[in-house]
Amino acid sequence: MSDSPLNLHASAVVVQGRGLLIKGASGAGKSGLALSMMGLGATLISDDRTILIDDGKGVVLSTPETIAGLIEARGIGLLQAENVAHARLFAVVDLDHNERDRLPQQREFPILGYSVPLLFKVSSPYFPAGLVQFLKGGRRA
Repeated sequence: MSDSPLNLHASAVVVQGRGLLIKGASGAGKSGLALSMMGLGATLISDDRTILIDDGKGVVLSTPETIAGLIEARGIGLLQAENVAHARLFAVVDLDHNERDRLPQQREFPILGYSVPLLFKVSSPYFPAGLVQFLKGGRRA
């Protein structure tokens, strides 16, 4: 168990208790993906900055208090949003890498001594809906 939390430049949402960390370079679309997923039923954990803590059972995602309940919508401004204080990390999506395979291999992302599923960006309008369903039901092995 790690005593020091990680503070990452990332966004995070949750569906049915399963947290998704959205990482990528500045301008990669982290907030946009989070907003799209929120429109499909996900709840915001954090936008732009996410705190990761090892609680001895896994990684917990949370938001810095100063930005709780806020998400940036480019061209509109900072929006207030329903949010949850924390959720267990279920998976990571990396917007800096594009998925090329129709049925991709299962990848893992090591973080704070744990390993969680890693997904790459899919350039398709159904990508946010696919992620929401992935958080609801997982993926067949």
